[in-house]
Amino acid sequence: MMDPYASQRAMRQMRKMAMQRGVVAILDVGSSKISCLVLRFDGVGRPFDDGEIGSLAGQSGFRVIGAATTRSRGVRFGEITEMQETERAIRTALQGAQKMAGIRVDHVIACFAGAEPRSYGLDARIDIDGDVVTENDVALALSECEVPHYGEGREVLHAQPVNFALDHRSGLMDPRGQIGDTLSVDMHMLTVDAAAVQHLAHCIKRCDLELAGIASSAYVSGISALVEDEQELGATCIDLGGGATGLSIFIKKHMIYADAVRLGGDHVTSDISMGLQVPMATAERIKTFFGGVHATGVDDRELIEIGGETGDYEHDRRTVSRAELIGIMRPRVEEILEEVRDRLDAAGFDHLPSQQIVLTGGGSQIPGLDGLASRILGHQVRLGRPLRVHGLPQSVTGPAFSSVVGLALFAAHPQDEWWDFDIPTERHPARSLRRAVRWFRDNW
Repeated sequence: MMDPYASQRAMRQMRKMAMQRGVVAILDVGSSKISCLVLRFDGVGRPFDDGEIGSLAGQSGFRVIGAATTRSRGVRFGEITEMQETERAIRTALQGAQKMAGIRVDHVIACFAGAEPRSYGLDARIDIDGDVVTENDVALALSECEVPHYGEGREVLHAQPVNFALDHRSGLMDPRGQIGDTLSVDMHMLTVDAAAVQHLAHCIKRCDLELAGIASSAYVSGISALVEDEQELGATCIDLGGGATGLSIFIKKHMIYADAVRLGGDHVTSDISMGLQVPMATAERIKTFFGGVHATGVDDRELIEIGGETGDYEHDRRTVSRAELIGIMRPRVEEILEEVRDRLDAAGFDHLPSQQIVLTGGGSQIPGLDGLASRILGHQVRLGRPLRVHGLPQSVTGPAFSSVVGLALFAAHPQDEWWDFDIPTERHPARSLRRAVRWFRDNW
């Protein structure tokens, strides 16, 4: 039987090679922008293996030596729709970052949003009869997880052991070297639309680069925008992007659920464009400078000059009150947040011991959004920006860069995935299947 994870294993090998060379490019392919960072690792191979299963160590081990961002082309809802356009935009971002770094890069680790992510919770149990748990036992326990029939045209993006239990002790990060009778494992598996992965891989190949890893934007945004306590105790990260809004739920420093809503900041811009009959670029400018979601009496009197270059004097000199602008923006923002709330409810977010919500991504910068989100989602909401990392230029420290900074952290310290273990490939079809968050009632 063919190894379904051969491509993932090949990417892991590429990553090892990149580590040995000491440089790697990080690429976030979004609907509104494409960002690229070039990382240099100071200890060759050192950050690659810190020994513990699934640990995401601190931000040591690398510094950012190049950064560039360009307008995205050919990407809608986080998915590539025009290959050549996207390839050109990726090249532009890459060349800019390489020029700043003064170095050529051969390996890239990329992330993308959308692609209809689906989360699954898998578990298994094996007997070890009072022996010491070995690497082999862990691999065997993982191989006992019944993989669901996730359907044609889907690909596994992440498959991470998120909890081990030895006899009655649950919540173990790494059971190796400990003694017990029964070893149990919980695994979180995330599948996405295979075409989205293939298109991205194809674009990167066309740019003469080797793909050394691929990740979900929702996941890596959570890595950089959630602080350590939030990742440990339970929190969700909502990444409001241009074409898609990603959400990821973390607990015990692991992602245990991810989803995406095919709506984002670009839809708000498009509503303004249609409502005021102005081009998208003008609508984006108006949204950025004057947008909001809470209207007060003052906003009726504050007039915004729309401007324009149609040559029609009356049309180009129009004004709109800020209250009208908010009236156009608010229903769409509410729609996005209500859709997010439905996904969180379906995931069982209310069963977590802690329910902190962190909003990040470029769309999170709309004034008053945190208050509106708090009301619609029914929990405490804070705005998150990416963690500081060595050498990060000021231009890429805003919330719009949470995913690319998170991807850099993920590249330096990837969590263990199923394919990092030598797992027997004879698979059994799954009989039972549970959505990811259900295990909390039993395990945590």
